[in-house]
Amino acid sequence: MKIIVLMKQVANKDAILRVGRDEKWIDESDIAHQTNESDGYALEEALRLKEAKGEGEVVVCTLGKQSAKTVLKDALARGADRAIHILNENENKLSPFQIAKTIADAIREENADLIFTGLQSDDASYGQTGVILAELLDIPHATIVIDIDRASLNGNLRIKRELESGWYQWFAYQLPALLTIQSGISQIRYASLKGIMAAKKKEIREVTPTVEEFNGAQRIEKVYLPLKTKQTQILGDGDAKRGATELVEKLKTEVRVL
Repeated sequence: MKIIVLMKQVANKDAILRVGRDEKWIDESDIAHQTNESDGYALEEALRLKEAKGEGEVVVCTLGKQSAKTVLKDALARGADRAIHILNENENKLSPFQIAKTIADAIREENADLIFTGLQSDDASYGQTGVILAELLDIPHATIVIDIDRASLNGNLRIKRELESGWYQWFAYQLPALLTIQSGISQIRYASLKGIMAAKKKEIREVTPTVEEFNGAQRIEKVYLPLKTKQTQILGDGDAKRGATELVEKLKTEVRVL
């Protein structure tokens, strides 16, 4: 069994973010980076699935700058077998479709049995790349996966999906398939010293694609900090009962929560 796990490098959640000069993205020149949170859980599930089966290969893949290689090295130290680095210095300018198509072209010949992605990235948070990738590869997909029945693996895979309002759904998927993994599905392992040493000998294949331009591709027009405004309105003119009536009316007509 071959499992490909898509991983992304994002800004550290504790980093102080500043808008870049071109106002198209954040200034990443002096901030620390980390692995996208839900991608870490996707890797953990892939490793556990391989261990449950007792054989197989876990391949990690990222699209990004040279600095994104640290994400791959960390994944290799945790137990992944090899890596694919799709080099692109302007990944933040690409739409989810462009990203998915570029990744699809790079991994199609791998003929993976399973592809795991995080539910969404911590920076752009589109939550679309995995779904579009499944469509381009013509394989079924499941979103917001919160549990995987590793004992069910026999040509298909039984998974648990999160639905709205606290509901969930168990469903069996024929392989190959793509799953987008929710954060918190399991406990992520740390890289051991042995794993870190072994990672130095593992393959990282670099791919330099030609990203096509699409007339319908979305683009970021401007990134900016939210404007802070404060406005106070006195309801009822000192009369509590009248103020309560006006408040209920505003919640109905303006806020629309009632």
